[in-house]
Amino acid sequence: MGEKKKFIRDSVYGDISFNEFETNLMDQPSFQRLRRIKQLGLINLIFPGANHTRFEHSIGTMYLASRLSEELELEEDDVGLVKTAALLHDLGHGPFSHVSEGVLSFPHEELTKYVIKNTSIRDVLEEKYDVNKIIEIINGEGSLGPIVSGELDVDRMDYLLRDSHYTGVAYGVIDYERLISNLKLEKTLTLDLKGVQAAEGALVSRYFMYPSVYQHHTTRIVNSMFRRILKRLIDNNTINEKEIYKYDDTDIISICRQSDGFIKDIITRLDNRNFFKRAFTMRLENFKNPEKIYKITQDQLRKAEEEIAEYYNLDKDYVILNIAEYPRFDEMKTQVSVDKKLYPLNEISNIIGALSKARFNIPDISLYVPKEDKEKFKKFKINNFLDLPEIDKDKHHGIHYDQLKLF
Repeated sequence: MGEKKKFIRDSVYGDISFNEFETNLMDQPSFQRLRRIKQLGLINLIFPGANHTRFEHSIGTMYLASRLSEELELEEDDVGLVKTAALLHDLGHGPFSHVSEGVLSFPHEELTKYVIKNTSIRDVLEEKYDVNKIIEIINGEGSLGPIVSGELDVDRMDYLLRDSHYTGVAYGVIDYERLISNLKLEKTLTLDLKGVQAAEGALVSRYFMYPSVYQHHTTRIVNSMFRRILKRLIDNNTINEKEIYKYDDTDIISICRQSDGFIKDIITRLDNRNFFKRAFTMRLENFKNPEKIYKITQDQLRKAEEEIAEYYNLDKDYVILNIAEYPRFDEMKTQVSVDKKLYPLNEISNIIGALSKARFNIPDISLYVPKEDKEKFKKFKINNFLDLPEIDKDKHHGIHYDQLKLF
């Protein structure tokens, strides 16, 4: 008789099977913690259905890794390595996922490596695999790495499908079956020409999911508010950032609710949806060199916030400058196989080429303040407080939110 398998009913793919080894990994406390970490952080304050967790995403990523491994006809041991790496790839995420990562001085991948090496996960892994090999694949290294962390990886496929499903936003629906069936593993993960349309669809989906969900203007406001109080908890040594992997969402919320002063005020505002408001915004396409906006440091933003607060007689903690976070869209570099030669996807696809030029049409730099202070900023000029690239006078200037017709 073969090994008895267990099944989990997944809301996206249906039944997903697990062998005894995988089940044992999932039963470890550091993996079970992922049940209490929301995949999209605080986005359920904007999209009420977005309550899915890193636990679900991890098993979904493992399922797609299994499907792709079969398609690539990997050897049995390599299939196991890839599936295990996919299952464990997000172990180091802090509370509310990427929201907390914006405060930490290191990426969640560093904590994933630490958790794998320093918890009971390691004891289980070493029964079957080299721990360093698993970490290598999670980091996108070696011949198998691109399957889990690459340009068209299973991690990205799952979160687009899953986030779309739970938010109710249709943009993230991608043809993952066609993508998987047209990927080949040579020296790297390459795409067959027949899969180009599916890859275009995935990239366009991700492009639209950012303004619609991940960087929705209210998402950015609540994330900015939460990051400010999490930073305060770290700065006053209430939380050790190097041990953030020990906390879940509820832990942090409870600590905040039991605090006083600024932390208590902000968590109460989040609890009651009394969010800051956008007092000013300027789209990056208004600048002649929009890419330079991303070179503005956090220290420069904090200094500008302090100067704005002093000028308008506000508490500096209640003034937030935010630049929309947008990805590099590495999928554009995916190698496409055409007549046994490889070409970057953006050279094969006109759509992808156009997307690379359109990248700065949506992101903006915005100012957030409490609702009761918003009226003070009707004549606000950001250039008085922040050294920005030259403005393209043929395009729109920064304007007060009430006048904004572009969103």
